[in-house]
Amino acid sequence: MAEFTLELNDDQKQVRDWLHGFAADVIRPAASEWDEREETPWPVIQEAAKVGIYSLDFYAQQFFDPTGLGIPMAMEELFWGDAGIALSIVGTGLAAVGVLANGTEEQIGTWIPQMYGDADDVKVAAFCSSEPDAGSDVASMRTRAVYDQAKDEWVLNGTKTWATNGGIANVHVVVAVVDPELGSKGHASFIVPPNTPGLSQGQKFKKHGIRASHTAEVVLEDVRVPGHCLLGGKEKLDQRLARARERAATGGERVKNAAMATFEASRPAVGAMAVGTARAAYEVALDYAKTRTQFGRPIIDNQGVAFQLADMRTQIDAARLLVWRASWMATTGKPFESAEGSMSKLYASETAKKVTAQAIQILGGNGFTREYPVERMHRDAAIYTIFEGTSEIQRLVIARTLSGMPIR
Repeated sequence: MAEFTLELNDDQKQVRDWLHGFAADVIRPAASEWDEREETPWPVIQEAAKVGIYSLDFYAQQFFDPTGLGIPMAMEELFWGDAGIALSIVGTGLAAVGVLANGTEEQIGTWIPQMYGDADDVKVAAFCSSEPDAGSDVASMRTRAVYDQAKDEWVLNGTKTWATNGGIANVHVVVAVVDPELGSKGHASFIVPPNTPGLSQGQKFKKHGIRASHTAEVVLEDVRVPGHCLLGGKEKLDQRLARARERAATGGERVKNAAMATFEASRPAVGAMAVGTARAAYEVALDYAKTRTQFGRPIIDNQGVAFQLADMRTQIDAARLLVWRASWMATTGKPFESAEGSMSKLYASETAKKVTAQAIQILGGNGFTREYPVERMHRDAAIYTIFEGTSEIQRLVIARTLSGMPIR
């Protein structure tokens, strides 16, 4: 078991510097254009694929880093470049995590490579959980999956929303209700293969931030998928549902649902994204404060500005430490007894919103214009307190974990 450390090893430093170079040389110069276009930056994704960043091998190497720091380090550097483009590059990862968390070895080996494609034929994937009436309240999910035993097929019907890469993905991972009486414990995850009839893109959202990332509704109308597309397999599902029914009858401990398993695994990574955005805004503000003069001296000489920068740096470092701790705990199998994953996501998300707002304030009128990147960073930062569990939901998870109450 790897010991917790705050020092990256030489290999990790080399990867970090490589990612930072890509973020600085490829992502940042394209950030403003794709934010304005509000389109998926396919040329940047393809460039990332060519150099090996957008690939199954790269993410597998970071995911299986024994220290747990590979993924958060990668997320921080890419999102330091630009949140919208970075999310287009890493958005497939949420679907991949869904398969890793719930799928069999055969499913992992079959479907994850199809989510990425290759440098000559780039693909993306989508994880579809949220619905118009079921965001934080996953128990209200209405998308149904009914088993057709005669054909060994599952039939999916419903509408998903807020799906990154929804409708344009090669592979969709869809969470659906298989037993409505069990609430959120009656959910399962399904692979919808490429070109499956009945799946279509609904509304594409025009967003406040992360505008280079495609977000849309996914409509499922009598979508039939083979039985082997049920993640984990039917035998495992039947066993899980039986345990859930028994526990519901006896009032015993609740089991986790498929969507929650995916979100728990990804929350520290989202925290790392927020750290990257916050760090980028802080660095812009710091450089500006050193060079901008008012009343004959750099504005950093004023305590009002200097103290803001001191607080910004302190909060960023604290957020990174929480993210690294949670990532290390997850990798080494230590349970989140105090909801450390939610802690990391909560604090890093709130830090990103606060730091980017402070950066605008330090730049003054310039910060409010699109000539400087901090206004875009502030718009992008707003999403971190919303997606993959709002800050309010994170606080609820933490509070219930500390009190011993069940997390629904």
